Amino acid sequence: MASSTQRGRARAGAKRSARSKPERGAGLTHLDPSSRPRMVDVGGKPVTHRIAEAEAQVWLPPPVARALEQTGHRTRKGPVFDTAIIAGAMAAKRTAELIPFCHPLAIEHCELNIDFRPGPAASATAVIRCRVEIRHKTGVEMEALTAATVAALTIYDMCKALSHDIRIEQVRLISKSS
Repeated sequence: MASSTQRGRARAGAKRSARSKPERGAGLTHLDPSSRPRMVDVGGKPVTHRIAEAEAQVWLPPPVARALEQTGHRTRKGPVFDTAIIAGAMAAKRTAELIPFCHPLAIEHCELNIDFRPGPAASATAVIRCRVEIRHKTGVEMEALTAATVAALTIYDMCKALSHDIRIEQVRLISKSS
C-alpha cells in the first residue's frame, strides 16, 4: 500500500500533467507576453525604503594571505581592501550601465565592509559584505551584488601578481526588503 506521501506525489504529478503548458515567460518579469525582452514598468509601484545586502568571498592561497598580513593588506598597486571598497561603491552606482534592464538609480547609501579571515593551512578568505539603500519603486539587489562582485574582482586584480590560484566564491544575495 502506498504511503500518504507517495499518494500526494502521485496526485500532484497527475494535476501537473492535466494542466496546460504554462505561458512562455510566465513569471519572468523581463519578458513581454511574446517572450521578448523588456524593462519592467515600475511606474505604478509605490516608493518604499528598499535595502539589499550581498556578499562575495575571495579565497586567498597561503602566499597571498601571508603577503597581505605582512604588509597591512597592501600590494605594489596600493591598499587592497580600501581600493576594493571604492571600486565596489563605484560599481553599485553604475549597475544600470552593466545589466541591461536595471533601472538607473540614485543610490542613497552604499556601504562595503571586508573581513579578512585566516583559514586552514595558512590560507585566508576576504569576506565582502555590501549594503545598499534607496527610497524608490524598484529594489537594489543588483546594485549590492554588483558592488560585492566588483570589490572581489578588485582584490583579485590587486593580488594576482602573487598568485593566480585566488578564487572568487559564494557571490550571493543575503537579504532584501522593500
